[in-house]
Amino acid sequence: MQCRSGCGACCIAPSITSPIPGMPHGKPAGIPCVQLDDDYRCRLFGRPERPAFCASLRPSPEMCGRDRRQASDMLLSLERATAP
Repeated sequence: MQCRSGCGACCIAPSITSPIPGMPHGKPAGIPCVQLDDDYRCRLFGRPERPAFCASLRPSPEMCGRDRRQASDMLLSLERATAP
């Protein structure tokens, strides 16, 4: 499955605890990453400074659902289920 154009749910919904350029302490869940551009694309995609967490995410029907809203809901649900 390819990333859905104009989605960006995986750059907003999950928390990221590792440093991100422009966000040295990572980001909380539900907050857009500063590397997410106006077209909901990652400015770091394919670059070495992209966090390992981000690189490990792979689009799938289970994670992305039918649309951006469903992807956000699914990712936020996973975030809550795995919170300490």
